[in-house]
Amino acid sequence: MEPRLIWINLLVKLGVAAAVSSSLVRSKEFKSLLFREDRTFPQKVYLVLWMALPIMIGVWIRFSAKSFLAGDLSFETALLLGVIGGRWAGTLGGALMGIPAMLHGEWAAMPFGVLCGFISGQLRTMAADKDDIWSFSPFIDQSIFRLIRRNLPRPRLFDWQVMFFCTVVGLRFVQTELARYFPHSATSLESPDNFWVWGAIYAASVTAIGIELKIFNSVRIQIKLEEQERLLLHARMEALQNQINPHFLFNTLNSISSLVRFDPDTAREVISKLATILRRLLNNTESFVPLREEVEFIDNYLDIEVVRFGNDKLRVVKELAADSLDLMVPSMLLQPLVENSIKHGLASKVEGGSIHLRSRLSDSGLVIEVEDDGVGMAATQMPDAGSARGTGIGMANISERLQVLYGDTARMTIDSHEGKGTLVRIRLPLLQAAGAVPAGFYEERSTTRR
Repeated sequence: MEPRLIWINLLVKLGVAAAVSSSLVRSKEFKSLLFREDRTFPQKVYLVLWMALPIMIGVWIRFSAKSFLAGDLSFETALLLGVIGGRWAGTLGGALMGIPAMLHGEWAAMPFGVLCGFISGQLRTMAADKDDIWSFSPFIDQSIFRLIRRNLPRPRLFDWQVMFFCTVVGLRFVQTELARYFPHSATSLESPDNFWVWGAIYAASVTAIGIELKIFNSVRIQIKLEEQERLLLHARMEALQNQINPHFLFNTLNSISSLVRFDPDTAREVISKLATILRRLLNNTESFVPLREEVEFIDNYLDIEVVRFGNDKLRVVKELAADSLDLMVPSMLLQPLVENSIKHGLASKVEGGSIHLRSRLSDSGLVIEVEDDGVGMAATQMPDAGSARGTGIGMANISERLQVLYGDTARMTIDSHEGKGTLVRIRLPLLQAAGAVPAGFYEERSTTRR
């Protein structure tokens, strides 16, 4: 083949390698198979099929279009399958990709593909750090430089990337010799009269493998970063959750301390209620709970507050849609809202007041409302644009937890009028719990809590 056509085929070959690998990593199933350290035999077979079938099509195209050799990446893919999936995957992949060529008379294609897959799979077992596989680069001079630097203080001759580079070049040389001495046993791009083209042929094989590994590794790094971000958000959410619990406990202990001196019996009753609440908090480590459990927790909390304020000063009205009670909500969502209504809305009113708890389903999701008829807030005290800043630690944490858990799909708004009361409305996306109750409406009204 003319050198000019060889250069064109080499460039197209690199483009095909990039296109195939970029297309494969778009599949979630392929990524789950590719980035496993340990795979069962069926998973290895699936990985081989994902990578080998497109290359088999490329081999068929090579025989259909006699001059289009760039679509045949069977040599590079057999090596890739070996270093990624191990000896079984490399051997099976080399055998499959050799079938089309063998059927067209190239009898050495399948044995050579099996040999490449097995050798690269064996080389995988020699890698002390599996990250060396993903970070392979065709720029071998950098690996040699690192090898020399490492050997200066402490000699260690083996470097996996240098070894893999030499393996690719060596096996490519074997393929060249097969095509030279047995012309009908295998096909290879050759130009023995031009040294630069000859070097480019070998460099193209190494570069094609490096390109595919770089594409795979970039997706692998992206997945790891997303996982780290998810863990960071989870840790942040847990930190906010842990901040709410001591805040609630501190306020309750203050109430108990005020009762101990003049009403010890009531103090003992409050301590008993507090023990029930703490037992529930200690036993529940879930981030989400059914709304029904949150309401039960609020009942215990209100029992404490009624003891503190008196039966005639704190009235609670619950209007909860039955089809909303089994929906999942963030744990400890309602308690800071109710506490804020009592502390900032009703505590300063001599005659006391009422708290309304409501829940319902709407087109936008689950709507939860906590409303009081307390003193309200002046316009200058209102938080900015629905945020909870300036309304206390508990409310600020609720707002931040919603942002962490739901992003922009959840929203909390505060509507308050001085002298009339405050309405806090939370809109959440639907999270269905198991065993949802039939649609209906549950309404409980009470004038006292005991």
